[in-house]
Amino acid sequence: MSQIFKQGYAVVVGVGADLPVTVDDATAVANLLRDSSRCAYPTEQVRLLTEENANRTNVLCALSWLAKTTGEDDTAIAYFSGHGIETPDYYLMPYGYNLGDLEGTAIRGETFTEHLRAIKAKKLLVLLDCCHAGGQAEAKGVVKSPLPPEAIAQLGSSSGRVILASSRKDEVSWTGKPYSVFTTALLEALAGYGASEKDGYARVLDIAMWVGRKVPERTSDKQHPIIKVSNLEDNFVLAWYAGGEKSVRPLPKWATNVPSITPGLDAEQVATWRQMLANYRENLLLVEERMTEFVEFTDIPLGLVKNKRRIEAEITKLEQKLRGNV
Repeated sequence: MSQIFKQGYAVVVGVGADLPVTVDDATAVANLLRDSSRCAYPTEQVRLLTEENANRTNVLCALSWLAKTTGEDDTAIAYFSGHGIETPDYYLMPYGYNLGDLEGTAIRGETFTEHLRAIKAKKLLVLLDCCHAGGQAEAKGVVKSPLPPEAIAQLGSSSGRVILASSRKDEVSWTGKPYSVFTTALLEALAGYGASEKDGYARVLDIAMWVGRKVPERTSDKQHPIIKVSNLEDNFVLAWYAGGEKSVRPLPKWATNVPSITPGLDAEQVATWRQMLANYRENLLLVEERMTEFVEFTDIPLGLVKNKRRIEAEITKLEQKLRGNV
């Protein structure tokens, strides 16, 4: 029987307009979070804003709601899919933005960061799919950009914050069918694909590592997500991945490469172990890469160190199993 993840809250924004895929992306993320057989967030604790409803006023109001309703022990997700630009000041571009009136129609990076800072939850994941291929007409002095620099600066004074952006500054965020490449990988991760422990929990670093691995793989190394963390004490839980069950529930046919979880020592089990071993090895490389990035503004998070040790232990166990079953 499914269990509700009572402490989960989320604001999910898909701007639409010249980026219709953002509406589908945001709707899919919100639906997965609310799905009682998957993430199992209470329906009323997930706010979805798309198209006309994703204007500046509504987005800021939803972030204020997230700040007012969450406590320190809660888990919060803020997801935004749309354009991000630098002018050189950074702005998120909600529905109805006007390049001639950015202050009145867009969301300045400092304003967005202030709203994040007000969120009391000690477990916060910010997801930004902000620099899409195609769409927005270019304007003089406007540069597409995926990540507010103010939000990065704010990390140093907070704990339990993770920001995952879809691409580097010089890259586009590729769209796809039915969802963007970034959101497809995110949906898989929230559904337990790539989970390092089959205990029913979708954890933040497992999600980040799955997305960080799959997006470059599926874009021929043209798109690379960015992860920034602050003072993580552990690889915190974001949600259930199967409504409290431990077995991963397959997603629809658009999702691929899901490791099988089959009992016994048959050929399928051996193939599963091999796939898991490959996943762990790639995860280890990604953890080590991230550890080198974080020292520029804080000590290496304890959560990464623990995760690295756990992954190394899992690699050893799988290698021992495979020695007798190759």
